[in-house]
Amino acid sequence: MDILHGLSLSSLSVSPQVMDILHGMGPHMVVITSSDLPSSRGPEYLITLGSQRNVGEDGSEHTQRICLELPRVDAVFVGTGDLFAAMLLAWTHHHPNNFKLAYEKTISAMQHVLQRTIRSARALAGPGVRPSSSQLELRMIQSKRDIETPELIVTGTVL
Repeated sequence: MDILHGLSLSSLSVSPQVMDILHGMGPHMVVITSSDLPSSRGPEYLITLGSQRNVGEDGSEHTQRICLELPRVDAVFVGTGDLFAAMLLAWTHHHPNNFKLAYEKTISAMQHVLQRTIRSARALAGPGVRPSSSQLELRMIQSKRDIETPELIVTGTVL
């Protein structure tokens, strides 16, 4: 996929370059929520990448880059981008000096919500029937505890 100026996110090894270009445009935090990069865990997993750049009081820059591999969910949900953005904002505020933990909590909470939603939607649709978009509405209220205090089920690797 072309990200900027013809630079393609064709392998994990070029991801720091892609994220640095995006950092260079101003944001201190960059996330690539899903990619076509092959996962080391197989095709049933997808890769998400995050990067946070901080400037110290002395002017030095520190960048932390994280890679997470998470199970694919065979469904299309509405609202996941909004939920992801809100949780990442909350968790980076709660853990301002630990981007890895904030990102892991965000992704783990998302996985809890999506897994609960798909289980419920499949039960509503019935055996062998693909759930409808209304059946796939995110189970936010039922997931309150997982959003507030997510059990870490996805852990990241520092790049």
